Amino acid sequence: MNRAKPKIERVHAALARKEPDRVPIAELFWANFLRRCKEELPVGADFDPYRYWDLDMVVIPPNMDPHVSGIQVLLDIPSRKVVKTGFGATIEHRCDYPMPHFCEFDTITYEDMEAFTFDDPLDPRRYYEPIDDLINAVVDEITLGKPAFVDRVNAYADDFCVFGGVCEPHEMIWRMMGVENVLIKIAEEPLKVARFLERLGDFLVGIVQGQIAAAGGKLSGLYVWGDIAYTRAMFFSPDYWRMAYLPQLRRICDAVHAAGLPVIYHGCGNASEVFEDMIEAGVDAYNPLEAKTGLDVLELKRRFGDRWAFVGNIDVRVLARNNRDEVRREVLIKLNAAKGGGYIVHSDHSVPDNVAPATYDYLVSLVKEYGEYPLELGEYDRT
Repeated sequence: MNRAKPKIERVHAALARKEPDRVPIAELFWANFLRRCKEELPVGADFDPYRYWDLDMVVIPPNMDPHVSGIQVLLDIPSRKVVKTGFGATIEHRCDYPMPHFCEFDTITYEDMEAFTFDDPLDPRRYYEPIDDLINAVVDEITLGKPAFVDRVNAYADDFCVFGGVCEPHEMIWRMMGVENVLIKIAEEPLKVARFLERLGDFLVGIVQGQIAAAGGKLSGLYVWGDIAYTRAMFFSPDYWRMAYLPQLRRICDAVHAAGLPVIYHGCGNASEVFEDMIEAGVDAYNPLEAKTGLDVLELKRRFGDRWAFVGNIDVRVLARNNRDEVRREVLIKLNAAKGGGYIVHSDHSVPDNVAPATYDYLVSLVKEYGEYPLELGEYDRT
């Protein structure tokens, strides 16, 4: 029996703004939450949250480092690790801080940008070999030696709706040059930066095509990763984004759609000033809809109607209080966004370790109980 088929149908129906059998559940998890799960749940060292909670979706990105060089370990002691990646970035990870610190960059000047050459996006090593890369190996912890992209896809494809992943140009350029440096250069020479972003677009379209071909029909869609905003607004003017970034996002979406697959855009912060543009570019759904930025999936559903789908907005601040009455209220109210389809349950970023595993277990049980169509949400119904 192919357990993936009903999950793929469920996710695709939701993204097409139709009502499936029940509301799908997707999620991303911080490493410390997974450690806590191993301590508090009756599971072994090979604990897999997607299988344990029988979630619907798994997202698996390939190696998209500009240079397929692997990761060079410069320092490895219990309290501190320092590595250099295929982005030409030197990164420090400390045991007392969850996120990596980008220390130095090989690409700094306009001349560096113009001289930069990208390794082939179709290089088979990106998809068929377990080469360490930044996106998969250097996140809230450094985990080198992950299996090859195709092996990870194959491990989940029979049981889950599997999405691939690709960064959009801003998510790439800041990892190559540093956030502050990129923003200063946009202010100084916006057209020079735009020309480099176009070259990044060429590379990223190749990454899309390469992973879809390598997966051999086992991908059900692609995530586009791109943080272009903070809690209150965008990092740069919406007009500059429309001029420099939007054409590249459209090219990426076109490449995904050419394979008959949907696009989910993952963007932190509040980029609502360009949501209409994203719809026009071909983005099918938006994630994670951070509640702390003022985004509300019910308001967005009213605003965009049947033109867009949504993945997320379950407030992790509520989950972290580990109060079942509050969690119940948060989940059931947000399930109103699933009326008529168009909504996938997901946290408003990723599940952190101040959320008890029992609380997340309760969230999943609520969705599976109350997320069956037709939705019956009782006192939390918002018609």
